[in-house]
Amino acid sequence: MAKFDKVLLATDFDGTLNDDRGETPKSVLDAIRYFTANGGFFTASTGRTYQGLRRYAHTDLFNAPALLSNGAMAYDFASKSVAFLYGIGDEGVPFVHALCEAFPDVSVEMYPFDETYAIHISPDTERHFTNQGIPYTVVDDPADVPRPWAKVMLGCPPGRSGDVQAYLRGVDDPSFLPTRGTFVEVLKRGVDKGSGLLRLADLLLVPHTRVYAAGDGYNDVEMLRAAAGAFVPCNASPEALAAATHVVRSNNDGAIAHAIEILDSIYT
Repeated sequence: MAKFDKVLLATDFDGTLNDDRGETPKSVLDAIRYFTANGGFFTASTGRTYQGLRRYAHTDLFNAPALLSNGAMAYDFASKSVAFLYGIGDEGVPFVHALCEAFPDVSVEMYPFDETYAIHISPDTERHFTNQGIPYTVVDDPADVPRPWAKVMLGCPPGRSGDVQAYLRGVDDPSFLPTRGTFVEVLKRGVDKGSGLLRLADLLLVPHTRVYAAGDGYNDVEMLRAAAGAFVPCNASPEALAAATHVVRSNNDGAIAHAIEILDSIYT
């Protein structure tokens, strides 16, 4: 049996796998290759959609399906296929209709698997797309958008995010990720990075006691808590650090390389 057989390591992308320049350090690339060469499953777990992650130069390093849209979807870059998608279905149409009526100044981004649509597009939403090179279609009616949606992003004008989140607390399905920012992420109820991680482990027949996660942000907390071991960069958010079982080097100093060093000492 290989050293890391039936061991799964899933890492957040921005701020954990990558450094602050948006690049993956060579020490991290080398460590990942060592980990997978010795039987480990390695992948990303990110809030990014398929459209946003497919441009990453090192998707060949993911020898397990990548968790996208905060755990709503798993995509296998090797076989170019969707492993699972637990997205917002027809219930999303009346939800978006009602939200647009309540908040006509809020932009709505809808993400089917490999397409992107928007209602009430704003300059911030447009930058959201163009910065990642994501093509998009503007629509007037959410019923015209193919379903399911991996997630919905709400772009709130300054000072409006709190009002939108208060409104969303009264909605049964879908749910949302609380944030202090201007963008609010909406997901199918019950979907988060933690549930996605365990669903992926079951798909790979990996025992939950051999599942590890790394992340730095508030949206990583459920994943960090679900994992048997949680690696958090020392420069991470307070919420993520509170969920850590291991605090590792910063993302600028090879956080994932450090995590793999620790796994190397665990699985001797």
